[in-house]
Amino acid sequence: MSAQIVPLKSRKPPRRSMPVRRPNAELRTREYLTPAEVAKLMKVAGKRSRYGQRDACLILLAYRHGLRVSELVALRWDQVDLKAGLLHVRRAKNGVPSTHPMQGDELRALRQLAREWPDHGGFVFVSERGGPMSADGVRKMVTRTGVEAALRFPVHPHMLRHACGFKLANDGHDTRALQLWLGHRNIQHTVRYTELSPARFKGFWRN
Repeated sequence: MSAQIVPLKSRKPPRRSMPVRRPNAELRTREYLTPAEVAKLMKVAGKRSRYGQRDACLILLAYRHGLRVSELVALRWDQVDLKAGLLHVRRAKNGVPSTHPMQGDELRALRQLAREWPDHGGFVFVSERGGPMSADGVRKMVTRTGVEAALRFPVHPHMLRHACGFKLANDGHDTRALQLWLGHRNIQHTVRYTELSPARFKGFWRN
């Protein structure tokens, strides 16, 4: 009995396996940046082309207010009160909205951004095409800046949110207040910052 010949059109192409993403622990030893590393990112970003001031401002706000990428690209000027020095934070992922005070360096950076990037649909962080920056564009910018800053591990934008949490926890701020600052509905998402804070061990091994 002769073997059945399968027509070429009906032959299925070989399956290609999708690349497996390496665990974060294999890419970096921690998932947050120190204040010195954030400052270095901002310094390097600020020197890059005509978009430098915008990128440095974006990194600063992400760090100070623990903003996610989706919150950064959706940030609008009607959330910014430059006269009162307030930022009205709308949280993604069903987070709790809040109003944050801003520091002088943030206000100066935002005023300069408003002068250099005329209003395009009301968005704070605008691309060269005039629309809001994309989430992918922010990720690429932060990763590229991390490489140029010679940080010892790959950097992604969410590390700025973690950096905010750890910095405030290290400063000894109350866990409940930190929860509200970051917009967590569940305080268990906030506890990880206080658990890893060295401030809780202050006074150990002292006579």
